[in-house]
Amino acid sequence: MSTTTYAVTGASGGLGHRVVTELLSRGVEPSAVIAVARTPEKIGDLADRGVQVRPGDYARPETLPTALVGADRVLLVSGTEIGRRVEQHAAVIEAARAHGVERILYTSILNADTTSNPVAPEHQATEQVLRTAGVPVTILRNGWYVENYTSQAPQYLATGEILGATGGGRISGAAREDYAVAAAVALLDDADGDHVYELGGPAFTFDDLAAAISSAMGTAVTHRDLPADEYRAALVGAGLDEQTAGFLAALDASIAGGDLATDSDDLARLLGREPTPLADAVRAQLA
Repeated sequence: MSTTTYAVTGASGGLGHRVVTELLSRGVEPSAVIAVARTPEKIGDLADRGVQVRPGDYARPETLPTALVGADRVLLVSGTEIGRRVEQHAAVIEAARAHGVERILYTSILNADTTSNPVAPEHQATEQVLRTAGVPVTILRNGWYVENYTSQAPQYLATGEILGATGGGRISGAAREDYAVAAAVALLDDADGDHVYELGGPAFTFDDLAAAISSAMGTAVTHRDLPADEYRAALVGAGLDEQTAGFLAALDASIAGGDLATDSDDLARLLGREPTPLADAVRAQLA
């Protein structure tokens, strides 16, 4: 019986690297895993474990066909260069399609069909490219990472507050670890046809986030919600340029509108357990 070979792009990033290690922990032979990275030297630990580590740069499409040789299933971890991601993702999809892969998986954004989130258009466009590629696809519509906020903990602690304009909106965020495990499970799934998963953890507000950070750090952090215009002005006053401030205000507006909340249990079903609670995720990440 032939062995399925799994390729993970962006494997030097936090999500991609963790997907690879999860595949190994689930019994996949290291030689059946291809870890694609722009800088392969950053994932020497995977090479040491027997994983096929290959160079592949979204911004250099000529590197992608070689990177995906022999892959049966490809996880396309979305790129980080906003404004260039559609063409970069399309290059990966074309390279995978040309090799006759049996499935492409892609990390999209929660509620991609309806969201007003300013980062969504490139995800929506990539999903459309996938739909016309003629290859079975699995769309992993990830909600926000809890790490998006815990990475800002030093700032929150310095000011004593989390500033925002979410209007009490809920965020079905989850730890990167949970999204990575879910992606590995989806890669291993032998189901036929196309699949779309709306992935998010237990919903929380910025008030809940402030309480979790306060508890984890032993220092009081509060949440102060502002009207969008005031929030944008506060960000500019803190030194951000107008474009960045407007972008961040638009992110919070999408949260206020419910775009980053879901009642879907897809993440729990893929994990085979409940997603990590917010307090536990924050505590682990700030330890």
